[in-house]
Amino acid sequence: MQLILLRQFGTDSVAKNKWACAMRHDTRLSRVLHILIHMEKHERAATSESIAAMLQTNPVVVRRTMAGLREHGYVSSEKGHGGGWVLARPLSEITLLDIYRALGAPELFSIGLAGDNPNCVIEQAVNEALFDAMKEAENILLSRFGSITLAALAEESIARWSKVSNNPSAMEQL
Repeated sequence: MQLILLRQFGTDSVAKNKWACAMRHDTRLSRVLHILIHMEKHERAATSESIAAMLQTNPVVVRRTMAGLREHGYVSSEKGHGGGWVLARPLSEITLLDIYRALGAPELFSIGLAGDNPNCVIEQAVNEALFDAMKEAENILLSRFGSITLAALAEESIARWSKVSNNPSAMEQL
């Protein structure tokens, strides 16, 4: 499906956005990575309400997600006036794979295997080929996730901001 959509839309950033909108995806990983990098840029704790406003979601959803990250040691919470969520580790010690796993290792592919005719040798061959290819792709993807730190993503975002802004330090105000 992705290959067909990439052929249809191309591979530039506009095309990637069209592809992202073409199918319903689990966006928790992308959204959590976004939030964690923002949290590193701010000196104060991030409230569930401020995170929810940024993500256009409910603060209860934010609290549930952040509580899972807290259980894995990536964030901590501070109660009271000025409280909220803060990073428990430097971004250089957190990888995409860490956060992916903390979110419960959501499905990477939406392609399913047929089970209509389990005794059919054609269905068996198709399912085996698809399973093997997806397993190989999953291993490659998870390996890549493990090699990317959130610090590297933060550096990339600063580089991108510097290209479009006359004031690179203004990124901290985001």
